[in-house]
Amino acid sequence: MATRKAADHTLYHLSPKGFWKKFRDAVAVDPAISSGLPLPTVNRQPPPGSRPEKYSTPATKASDPAQNPYWKRDVRRAYPQLSVVTQSELSTLLIQHSNTPELAVPPGPEVTSVPSVSAASAQQLGLSEAVSTINAARKAYSTSVLPPTPPTPFKRWVPERAPDAPHDPNAYFPMILVK
Repeated sequence: MATRKAADHTLYHLSPKGFWKKFRDAVAVDPAISSGLPLPTVNRQPPPGSRPEKYSTPATKASDPAQNPYWKRDVRRAYPQLSVVTQSELSTLLIQHSNTPELAVPPGPEVTSVPSVSAASAQQLGLSEAVSTINAARKAYSTSVLPPTPPTPFKRWVPERAPDAPHDPNAYFPMILVK
């Protein structure tokens, strides 16, 4: 005789008791169907909330008030910082850096060195005088000395005539093949 093995729905699920059991038996279409609510003491080991230790958030650098001051976290007051360069400072910088040798421009007859101007006299020079002094002293580019071209990762294509495709020598063939 074969025994039928089936899961008992009353073992692992809550079932109503008392008045609500009678109400369910009277109203439900199939009262044998499980309620679907698992018994927490049977299904979950250990049951939720039964552990004695409490969870604590791990300490991080942000949780330490000594290492995390408010002014570092306050993004509302992170205004852009202004920097000011006066015309006299700019003219001094232009004159000081105009004496450096140019790497891109080879020395030629058009290029001469800028007359040395001390920092004290550069302070007295205005910005327009400093720019005109530098431009008058040397011509950076001319028709013989061209500015450098930026390097490209690929070779520039130069069209070359390729041999014509096979065709009748007496026929009109306007196509030109290029490599």
